[in-house]
Amino acid sequence: MENEEGHIHELIKKENYLAEFLGEVRLIGRLPSSSLTKIAELVQVEHYVKGDFVIHNGESKGVYFILQGEAEVCVNSDDDIRHEFILKRYDYFGIGVPTSEQQADVVALSKLTCLVLPSEHCCLLQPKQKTFPPIETILHLDPIDADLFQGITLPSAPMNAMSSRMFGGQFLGHALAAASKTVDSSKIVHQIHAYFLLAGDVSIPVKYEVQRIRDGKSFASRKVDALQKGIVVFTLLASFHKDEKGFERQEVVMPSVPAPETLLSMEELRERRIIDPRLPKSYRNKVGAAKHVPWPIEIRFCDPSITTNQIKTPPRVRYWLRAKGKLTDDQTLHRCVVAYAIDLVLIGVIANPHRQRGLTMNNLTVNHTMWFHRDVKADDWILFVIESPFAFGARGLVYGQMFNQNGELVVSLVQEGLVRAASTPQTTIKAKY
Repeated sequence: MENEEGHIHELIKKENYLAEFLGEVRLIGRLPSSSLTKIAELVQVEHYVKGDFVIHNGESKGVYFILQGEAEVCVNSDDDIRHEFILKRYDYFGIGVPTSEQQADVVALSKLTCLVLPSEHCCLLQPKQKTFPPIETILHLDPIDADLFQGITLPSAPMNAMSSRMFGGQFLGHALAAASKTVDSSKIVHQIHAYFLLAGDVSIPVKYEVQRIRDGKSFASRKVDALQKGIVVFTLLASFHKDEKGFERQEVVMPSVPAPETLLSMEELRERRIIDPRLPKSYRNKVGAAKHVPWPIEIRFCDPSITTNQIKTPPRVRYWLRAKGKLTDDQTLHRCVVAYAIDLVLIGVIANPHRQRGLTMNNLTVNHTMWFHRDVKADDWILFVIESPFAFGARGLVYGQMFNQNGELVVSLVQEGLVRAASTPQTTIKAKY
């Protein structure tokens, strides 16, 4: 054993050995060479003997990279997804999610050598975030004719890298923007109902054709058809109301949740999950090596948990959201941004109680209804409370409520979605926050 440890010490002394080793780790392979060099300079060498705790009760010094030997992840869990407990050379693990009640131990199974990147330097593991276009740019429409507009999916805008299918929120935001452009500025949208008819293709411009159904003293109604190749793929009905005085009350109470400033962002949560040993290596390796494009909407989950898309969870979720950057004071823009943002997580809640290992599900929005009760600030924190009370016949229902930080109900919504088991079951594991 002493000879083996001495051999490791000799290897470490060799110029560029640590950088070459770290370059083979998937988590670091996504980083620029400058970050790799810096990490190689900062890592500390730690030695353990069989039975030693590398991490105990979830407490660690930073992120660990196994140079030699094997370790085992020990966690009490009823989740049937856990099937990769042994960590070997090139595997990595670390601080995990500090908000989780369930913690893991990592124990040396043999003589073990790890490179440890201290916690204060773990920011080096985060890849440089790609810039994203402002949400106003994403929702921009070009006028073509009277009551006819065109929208495109920007190449730099977030989209599903595995599919050419258009993001449903883009239809909602674009169609609402088109309808709003044809209405007297004294009236503001208070209700929309949308039908998702066909999958939109991100590579093709979308024409939004507005029909003026009614223009009254207090209300206006519009119908918007989204067309690609001359075919209607999406339809929106919108009602606009002139501001007026009336009765005011609110029976619903905003739930007590952690303040958004105390919660991890999606990007931070994703980076923590990548190094959490409680999650399967296959998931962590895949996500660690994948390129990530951030959304122009910031999301902070109130109840982050260690689960994947193959573990059953309750049909509910709560999170804070806001647009990144500062928006103008145009209330129409703020409501279009909210319409764009709501479809990010919503439909997947229906499937939560039905998930299981080896089962892949396809989720599609069928129709969607929103009510705007008060003015909303999309660039300020909004609490989104979602619950799915029902699923039957491949369809499910989702209720949602949005509250501002004063506890005022600003938006209510209902969505019906199609949830089907994929025809060819797969075992792809994805994050489910």
